[in-house]
Amino acid sequence: MYVLIIAAFALTIWAQFRVKGTFKKWAQVPVGSGLTGYQAARRMLDNNGLHDVPIEPVPGALTDHYDPIHRVVRLSEPVYYENSISAVSVACHEVGHAIQHSVSYPFLVARHRIFPVVNFASGIAPFLLIGGILFQAFGLIGIGIVFFSIAVAFQLITLPVEFNASNRARDLMIAEGFITNDEERGVAKVLNAAALTYVAAALLSLLELFRYIMIFTQNRD
Repeated sequence: MYVLIIAAFALTIWAQFRVKGTFKKWAQVPVGSGLTGYQAARRMLDNNGLHDVPIEPVPGALTDHYDPIHRVVRLSEPVYYENSISAVSVACHEVGHAIQHSVSYPFLVARHRIFPVVNFASGIAPFLLIGGILFQAFGLIGIGIVFFSIAVAFQLITLPVEFNASNRARDLMIAEGFITNDEERGVAKVLNAAALTYVAAALLSLLELFRYIMIFTQNRD
C-alpha cells in the first residue's frame, strides 16, 4: 500500500510538471484563426446563449477557472491575451464549465452541492485521523475516515466534470472554426495534460483513504 501511495504521489508531481511543460510548448504555437483566449471564450459563450457571463483576466499562470457562484469565467493573463493553442484550449475548457452550469450538468450540480460540506470535512479530517492514530482512539479514526471519504468523493466527482468540459470545448472549437483539424492534436495534448493532474490527485486521495481504512480495521481486530 505504501509503495502505491508513493507511486501515486510521484505521478501527481510528474503530472504537474507535465501540464506546465505542455502548456509552455503549445503556448509558442499560434492558432490559425488568430483568436486570443478571450476572443475564443467570448465567442463560445455568445454562441451558446451565455451573453451575460463575463470574462475577467486574473494574475498568475494556470489560474484559470469558472466561478459558478458569480457566473464568471476567469482567465490567467497569458491565456486571456495570447492567441496560442494553449491559450485557446484552456479558455474554451473554462467555457465548457459555464455551459455545464447553464444546462445543469448532473456531476457539476452534485459537486456544487457538496462543496460546503467538503470544505469543512477536508479541514477537520486530518486532525481527526492523526489524533486517532496517535492516541489509539478508534472512534476518532472512524469519524476521520467518514470526513475524508467526503473529500475523496468530491475529487472523484470532479473527474467527469473536467473530462466533459474538455470534450465540449474540443467539439465546439472545431465546429465553430476556432481551430483546424491539424491543430486538434495540440489541443488534445494541452487538455489531456491538465486532466491527468485531476486523475493523479484523485488516485492519491483514494489510496490514502484505503490506508486509513486498513489502519482502522487492523487495529480493531
